[in-house]
Amino acid sequence: MFQNKAFATILLALAFAPASPAATLAGPFGEGRWVDLTHDFSARTVYWPTAEPFRLETVFEGETEGGYFYSARKFSAAEHGGTHLDAPVHFAAGRQSVAEIPLSRLMGPAVVVDVSHKAAADRDYRVGIEDFMAWEAVHGAIPDGAIVLLRTGFGRFWPDRAAYMGTDARGSQAVADLHFPGLHPDAASWVAENRALGAIGLDTPSIDFGQSKQFLSHRILFEKNIPAFENVAGLESLPATGAYVIALPMKITGGTGAPLRIVAFVPEKGAARKP
Repeated sequence: MFQNKAFATILLALAFAPASPAATLAGPFGEGRWVDLTHDFSARTVYWPTAEPFRLETVFEGETEGGYFYSARKFSAAEHGGTHLDAPVHFAAGRQSVAEIPLSRLMGPAVVVDVSHKAAADRDYRVGIEDFMAWEAVHGAIPDGAIVLLRTGFGRFWPDRAAYMGTDARGSQAVADLHFPGLHPDAASWVAENRALGAIGLDTPSIDFGQSKQFLSHRILFEKNIPAFENVAGLESLPATGAYVIALPMKITGGTGAPLRIVAFVPEKGAARKP
């Protein structure tokens, strides 16, 4: 595994680095590029129609009585919005909250299942077992500890709420008008039972498709303590296999979800990621 000090240095650099599509780095991971898979949090961030949006308020900004500049802000938002993590306890009683999820579930080899052509033809498309089987027919079995990322192509609509979610309306009545792709419950059961994945994510607002009423895919995955990442950005920048994902949520005790900073390392072609 990685040297502790070197790995800590990388994590600190990622935590405080500004968002950018990609950055080249040579270090413990070898030669390659880092890809930011996180949407910025701002007044434009997409949240569920019934959720409290992101707010950033200025506490103080300007010259202090001591003669030096000082700036401070406070933010508030619902747990579930923007690029975020769904903890298993969100839909499964007694399962892990945000702070209880092991780090080993939040880091691992990326498996990118591209269904963008299908989702382009059907806003309500649900990723099926056949999509996982098609990926495995080319790349082999999904590896243990994998971070499975479902690329629907809907990330291109962000932050246009109407295009991304199917409606820009807010409130409980707007939920009936949500139309975006998700994961079919049968596929959720298959991958949870037959593959030892670490987590699963996608580039839409929910792991269940927009018209879901029972949120079965959430319930199936979370019963197995498999967390989900929603509103993931930049999946078009990742290869089907070969990248490595690090997804670190705000560590909220008892949290059912949390803002997420998720990044991926893509090795240069011909360069292996260092152990």
